[in-house]
Amino acid sequence: MPPSDRIRDHAGQGATTVAAHRARRRLRADQARQLADLLRHQLLTDGFPDGTLPHESALATDYRASRNTVRQALDLLRAEGLVERLPGVGTVVVAQKYPHGLDRLMGLAETLLEHGRVTNEVRTMGPAPAPTPVAERLRIPPGTDVLYIERLRRLNALPLSLDLTYIPLDIGTDLLGADLENTDVFRLLETITGQRLGHAEITLEAVNADAHSAAVLEAPRGTAVLMLERLTHLADGRPVDLEFIRFRGDRITMSGLLHRSL
Repeated sequence: MPPSDRIRDHAGQGATTVAAHRARRRLRADQARQLADLLRHQLLTDGFPDGTLPHESALATDYRASRNTVRQALDLLRAEGLVERLPGVGTVVVAQKYPHGLDRLMGLAETLLEHGRVTNEVRTMGPAPAPTPVAERLRIPPGTDVLYIERLRRLNALPLSLDLTYIPLDIGTDLLGADLENTDVFRLLETITGQRLGHAEITLEAVNADAHSAAVLEAPRGTAVLMLERLTHLADGRPVDLEFIRFRGDRITMSGLLHRSL
């Protein structure tokens, strides 16, 4: 075989080896991500009640994974701030996410009642002209004054969400003297209107925190937060509460019960 052919043949074998190596790395990364998803579910549902994960070898056996895959999965969870490696102890749970249901219309304090005390820091509150998109959602003329409220909400003193709320002023005026620091707006709305809340339209997406939101939530600038947009109606169908809620994604998990309907 001519030298030039041998060189090309060797180069071809090298390319095949590199491609195979990259494929193995991709496969291991995929497996690590899959394992991290399974372990994350365990973490969030108290699957490790003593707060310590099994040894890497035990996890490898239980999940039929290699030790390297287990280490990569734990690295992913460590990067999320859910676990930490402690010398002489092992991998321990260091953060807890609180469950927020999406299948019932409840205020935050009602939702997290069994997990601790929710308090509200009212940062801004007062009448403001409704931007056109807000007015359209609340079915009021554009520019009509609404009550605008910005609240930092804490669970057990830890920042959890930043809530921006718009309420028609004929209802919102009665909120000006209410105890918003310790009471959900939902309860106050039902008291003021004499009606039960009926339903809400929600949208949930991940957005990057702006400088203001990150500072208030004590989160790194640019970190991803869960944005819940919710338009709540009274039982008679009137929209009365438009909210934009930014949740710290490392402290909340959203869940719901869905039924298939064709």
